[in-house]
Amino acid sequence: MQASVRIQTEDFSQDEEIAALKGSSKRMGGIGTFLGCARDFSEGREVEQISFDAYGSMALSEMQKLRSDAIAKFDLLDARIVHRIGTVRGGDNIVLIAAGAEHRVAALEACRWMIDELKQRVPIWKKETTPLGDDWVTPHP
Repeated sequence: MQASVRIQTEDFSQDEEIAALKGSSKRMGGIGTFLGCARDFSEGREVEQISFDAYGSMALSEMQKLRSDAIAKFDLLDARIVHRIGTVRGGDNIVLIAAGAEHRVAALEACRWMIDELKQRVPIWKKETTPLGDDWVTPHP
């Protein structure tokens, strides 16, 4: 089984991640998920590709801390965070956050909190390639 928190270049399977989450506890009554996907249009212009880069060990460490914080804050049974780096194109998966709890409210609230915190806390940078050139994107919390 793969780690609950990962940064990777290859795509991931939502089904496998959710199965792993569900397999961690039979008390789980609700799973909240967020799937971030690459768009081919942003800020009024076409986007050919998006490149993600991360401050490796620091990004992974902060994502692990984020998971632990969410489990404690929302009384989760388990959580998973997977973020891709490298180059993606429109329609490709970028990030998956999944939170499992006894009840749906905690799972959904934790999921939203984790993606918002990830964008603020984790050193991952995004560069869009457009017909007019490359632009580093300012994070949107």
